Amino acid sequence: MAQNVRAILHRIENIEDIRQITRAMNAIAMTKVTRLKRRLADTAPMLHDLREFVGVLAAHPRIQEDPHPLMRDNGSPRNAVLVLNADRGLCGRFRGEVNRRGEELLDEAGSDAQLLVGGEKGRAHFARRGTTILKDYARMYDQPTMTIARGIARDLIDYYLEASIGRCVAVVMRFRSDLNQKLEAVPLLPIGIEPQGGEALLEPNVVELLDVALPIYLQGVLFEALLHTRASEEAIRRQAMRDATDNADDLLDNLRRSYYKARQQGITREIADIMGGAEALRER
Repeated sequence: MAQNVRAILHRIENIEDIRQITRAMNAIAMTKVTRLKRRLADTAPMLHDLREFVGVLAAHPRIQEDPHPLMRDNGSPRNAVLVLNADRGLCGRFRGEVNRRGEELLDEAGSDAQLLVGGEKGRAHFARRGTTILKDYARMYDQPTMTIARGIARDLIDYYLEASIGRCVAVVMRFRSDLNQKLEAVPLLPIGIEPQGGEALLEPNVVELLDVALPIYLQGVLFEALLHTRASEEAIRRQAMRDATDNADDLLDNLRRSYYKARQQGITREIADIMGGAEALRER
């Protein structure tokens, strides 16, 4: 009985340690989600203005007649999928859902499909499957910045212009709220923006403006995608850690009841032994 009580106490101590870790991770994830939500809110107006500006340029008659190379199909059969996953685990359903959606899009793209993958969990998953990875961005965007987005955008543009890849989509877990995140396939290349507005006087000329504006726009789209990815990852991690903490609380309640019951049984047995011994002495 004493051995059983010690084993229960040992389990209680272990679960209390785990509970302390999950509570701390829940608090850290909550802080990160709050920060990332603020950055997403700050990014939305910039991307909206960029989209409007490129839409005005796309409405120019010269571009309507002869689209910019980044706005038309390059004819390559090697469609590409950019999978934006996590670098770390303990994030619930996040990494599994992102990887499965990436697999589906690769299968749809055919045998010539090209894979670009972000996050160590994505890289490791597709490496285990034997999938050839054209480019990986593992351990690069734990703290998303415009510099990181610019590097990814530059790679995609170079691959597209040299026809190493054709149409390109990104698998992004879009953050809608702390409790609502949804997978989306975000088209990246060719850049498709609805023309808007009438004719405008453009200097130096519309092609040179698009040469500058389109890479900046793609960089903005990727930066927003990285923010959504990280915000969703931390929001789902927070949910997972909260559930783990709740489960630990339930386990502790059950174990404490078992401990008290075992202790009570032990005390009752000890009292019975004492009383039995006293009775035996009186009989002598």
